Order: sequence, then C-alpha cells, then structure tokens
Amino acid sequence: MSNTEQTGRRAERADRPEQADRPESGADSGAGPGAESGTGSTGAAGESSLGAAGERLSTGPAQDPEPATLPALGLVGWIRWFWRQLTSMRVALILLFLLSLGAIPGSLIPQNGVDETKVSAFKEAHETLTPIYEKLQLFDVYSSVWFSAIYILLFVSLIGCIVPRTHQFVGQLRSRPPGAPRRLTRLPAYATWRTEATPAQVREAGLKLLRKRRFRVHAAGDAVAAEKGYLREFGNLLFHISLIVMLLAFAAGQLFRAEGGKLVVEGDGFANTLSQYDDFRSGSLFALDDLGHFSFELRRFTGTYEATGPQRGTPRTFEAEVTYAENGGPDKEAVIRVNEPLRVAGARVYLIEHGYAPVVTVRDGKGKIVSQEAVPLLPLDANVTSQGVVKVKDGYRDKNGKRDQLGIPLFFVPTFAGEGQGEMFSVFPALVDPRLSVSAYHGDLRADSGVPQNVYQLDTSKMKQFKDERGEILKKQLKPGETFTLPDGAGSITFEKEIKEWASFQISQQPGNGWALAGAVAAILGLTASLFIQRRRVWVRAVEGPDGVTVVETAGLGRGESAKLPEELAELVAALHSVAPTAPTAPAAPDAPDAPAESAVREDDGPADGAAEARADGDRADGARAADDPAAEKRDAAARTPAGDGAEPADQAVPSEGASQ
Repeated sequence: MSNTEQTGRRAERADRPEQADRPESGADSGAGPGAESGTGSTGAAGESSLGAAGERLSTGPAQDPEPATLPALGLVGWIRWFWRQLTSMRVALILLFLLSLGAIPGSLIPQNGVDETKVSAFKEAHETLTPIYEKLQLFDVYSSVWFSAIYILLFVSLIGCIVPRTHQFVGQLRSRPPGAPRRLTRLPAYATWRTEATPAQVREAGLKLLRKRRFRVHAAGDAVAAEKGYLREFGNLLFHISLIVMLLAFAAGQLFRAEGGKLVVEGDGFANTLSQYDDFRSGSLFALDDLGHFSFELRRFTGTYEATGPQRGTPRTFEAEVTYAENGGPDKEAVIRVNEPLRVAGARVYLIEHGYAPVVTVRDGKGKIVSQEAVPLLPLDANVTSQGVVKVKDGYRDKNGKRDQLGIPLFFVPTFAGEGQGEMFSVFPALVDPRLSVSAYHGDLRADSGVPQNVYQLDTSKMKQFKDERGEILKKQLKPGETFTLPDGAGSITFEKEIKEWASFQISQQPGNGWALAGAVAAILGLTASLFIQRRRVWVRAVEGPDGVTVVETAGLGRGESAKLPEELAELVAALHSVAPTAPTAPAAPDAPDAPAESAVREDDGPADGAAEARADGDRADGARAADDPAAEKRDAAARTPAGDGAEPADQAVPSEGASQ
C-alpha cells in the first residue's frame, strides 16, 4: 500500500465517528487487506480487552489528571529553601543593587554624623519632610535599621556563596585533569597525523611541551590530559572575598572611627584632646582613650595663586608648615599639602581650608587695651572675601567707667575693589590691597544665655549700634595701621599691619582604611582574572594504527568561549610535529583514492575532507564494497555518521527493506 493510500484511509476513518476511537488493524498492523472488513464487528470487544491501553489510543480529548499532592516542606525545608535563595547569585546581585540605592539618600540628605549644622538647617527649611525623613531614618542612613539589614544579608549571602565554591575549587586543584574523550573529533579544535615515532615517544613529548606551557598534565591511558586556566576561578573567588574584606573594613571604619576639625592660626597649636576640637564625631565603639597622643603647631601657611590668564586666582601653592611631636617625643617638622596628610600616632591630619586672620586691637574709653588678637574670618567666595566678629565680653568700660560688652562685625577683602561704586569686594585671593570694614555694637552679647552661639555671627537682639551725630550708622573702611574711633569716648578699634593666615585641619582616625584599600585592589585583580583568563583543556592521543604506524590526535576544549584555543592548539601541534613528524605516505592501491598526509587544525566544523590517514584503509574498503552493493554502502555511510553532528540516524537515513518507495 502506498503512503498516499494510507493517508486517505486515515482521513476516511476520522470522518466516521463510530470508528474514530478504534485502533487501526489493517495495513499498519500487518494483517492484510482482509482484516479491515472485520473492524466494525470486533471494535467494541477490542476496546474492552485493551482496557487502559485502549483509552490511551483514543483520539478524544484527554481528561485532566488528578492534581499531585506534594509533601509539606516543614520548618527545616523552608529554612533550607530560604538559605538556597539567599546564597544564590541572583539574590546577591539584588542586595548589592539595593545597597547602592540605599547609599543615595546618604549622599543627598545631610547626615547627623557628618554635619549636624546642615541637618538643623535642613529641618528648619523643610518642616513637612522632616517628620517623614526622621521615621525613615534618612538623617542616619548608614546606621539605620534597613541599611544594616541589607548590609548584613549581603554579607551572609557572600559567605554562603564563597564557602561551597572554595571547597569545590580546592577539590579541583587536588584532582587530575579528566581523561581524553573517546571521540576527539567532536571537540571544537582538532588535528591528527601519522608519524613513525612510537606512541610512548609522542606522549612523552606531549607531556614535556604541555608542562613547558604551564599546563597541569598527566598520562591517562593512551593519551595525555592537560588543563590550564585555574586562575579564572581563583580570581572569581578573590573578587568575592575582597568584597567581604571591604564590607568588614567599612563596618570597622564606621564603628571605630573618630573625626574632628580644628582651625589653627599661624603661631598657634593643637593637642589631640577632645576639648581642642572645634567639632568632633566618632563611631559607637570608639573610646576617648583611643585618641592618638600627639600635638602640632602651625608655623606658617603659604598660598600662591595664578596672577594672569584665564586661570587667574587659581591656587598654585597650598601648604602648611608645622612642627609636631608624638607621644612626648622630640619635635619634628613637616609640610602638609592637599591630599598629602600628616600621618602621626595612627591618625591623619588633612589640610582642608585656609583664610585670613587680621589682628584687631580694641581699647576702651581710657585707652586701655581690652582685646588684641588675630581674628579668623570666614571666607565667602573664591577671592577670600571674608567676614567675622570680635566679641569683647569682659574688661570693657565706657567713658563713665560702666561695664559693658562690645560686638564688632568685620568685613575683610584681601585685594580691594569697588572704589567709588559704593560697595566693597575682592578681585584676587592674595594680600595685594587689604581693607577691613568695621562697625560696632554695645550692650548684652547674650553669651550667658545658655544657647550656643556661632563665633562668626553676632546676636544683636539686646544691643545698640553706634551712630554718629546725625543718627546714621557708624561704619568705616580701614587700611592696615588705621584706627576707627568710637563716638562719645567709647574707645577705638585698630586694624594692625600684621595680617595672619589660618588653616583648617581635619584629624581622622579610621582603622579600616588600609583594609578597604587592599580589598579594592584585590577585587580589581580578581575581576580582571575572571574576565580575561580562559579555562581550557587539551588532550594528545597516540595509538598504533592497523598498519603499524602511530596515529596522533590532538584536541582542545574551552570551558568558555575562547578565540585563542585553535591558535594555542596549532602552536602545540607545530611544536609536537617537530618531534614526531608526519610519516611518508604509503603507495596507494590503483583503484583507491589518494589520502592526504595530514589534517589541519579545525574549529567547530569537524574533520576536514579526508583529514585522517588513519581512516584511509577503511575508506578504501568501503569504496570497493559500494561498487558491488549500493544499498550496503548507504547503510555504512549512515552508520559512520556520528549522532549530534547534524546527520540523521541510520534507521532514518536508510529506508528499511520492503518499505514502499
């Protein structure tokens, strides 16, 4: 029966419902045409005898099976499932992403541990957002509950990921490279040739060459197995371990850190005690006894600036010359520059900022000096336009001998400009033409009110400003050496010729900085190794062929995509070929096709046409048999085709005998 006739009969049975569910017992079962006429009379009995098998042969819609009942996980099962999820790479990446997102508000919103003044100003300016931010702990991001939870989960996830992988990697280092596959021809890179050298000589040469190329090698049966690129997995582990080191260093730096600022005028000094700091912050586990024992004195500050061109006013020299002593030892000299801190007693002293401190002398109505000091002024712009306040709390008396307090606002420019324009500003940061604008108040400075005051601001709520005879506010611009006389014999203010400079220093103790730097460097090295080093395996097989000539096969396999694998194998083949050259080609039979002497290294496409002389004898025998029996030749060709290489299996490529054509 032809294929067309079979298809027509199946369609006819499908159109008749009473026979649609009955098994075919005609030509498909081998009963012959006479069996088809009995199908209608025996269908019911056949189905009852087949039972469940008959239902499976039915063309009707299948009934839904009963839902499977899965056993409950239980407490241990849920814990195991949660642990597997937590230690997966997907969850680790999610936690790392959440940690990065959590650091964003810590960079944009003022933090209590960094600058409490900015936090107070933010709360005053945003009364609606402040309660929300406080509930979300956005003013203390890095010590908040949610940030700590992400941090700890990431830490645990990394440890749970590293421990089993480290155990697996150690096992790989202790084991030998796997033996050669049975069919090297299926590997991405492959080469073969025949040589007169013995198999033992070829394998010995292969061992030496692979060891020279830093492969881990050993002889396995009739082949040499080699593997290389273990640094890839080592780099991957190093990267993850470095992340843990960085997390630990970050935690130690937050818990044991101490950081403070100090403004020092030329000629003054600093001792590393809590009372000497202008502001001080520390971690929750830091103790005051951990402060390093040292002191230093600012001898001179030097700042030079670009005088001409588009970079005019840009700092060129920015350094502070200091004398310091550590643990009561002898004095030493050092120069502190930007990004070049002084390292002393486990702390680092950074140069942060600088400004001017003009020397101002204040006298009372009787000419007695009640205040004479270098007053640090706060810079307002890049040209060091500055302002500050002189507060005379004690010792001042007016012309009648009555005790009083003075408040003197100061406005200073190092290079004066604005003459005749009714204003005062600086055009250059260096001391070219300094001017000092002064005015004065008298009354209660509210220094004893219990409310902290800014040293650069003056509370004038209970003070009166000095005025001239016409009732106008009294104010004057002074050059170095000039004096401003207060009305009604209230005293005088002198701008001395000496103008000192000050420098602001940050003293920092963070024990985890060194570990964090080492972890960052190791992470970069590990990531580089895991990205650029390829894990690959190479095998060299040498066996004696049927004709007594040694057949050499070499192949390579990369654990990942590696474009250099064929090149590396080609270099190995060239070096091995110099030790075991190709054997002379034997004279071919008159009726047999010529076989090539050697195959080239190929990638992904299988052996080249006629690539191996080791198959030459079999090919010639197959060719002779094909001349006598074409059907046998087709079966043999199908049997020689390896499964998975794109060819059909033998039972599909060659039709069985007796089938309809």
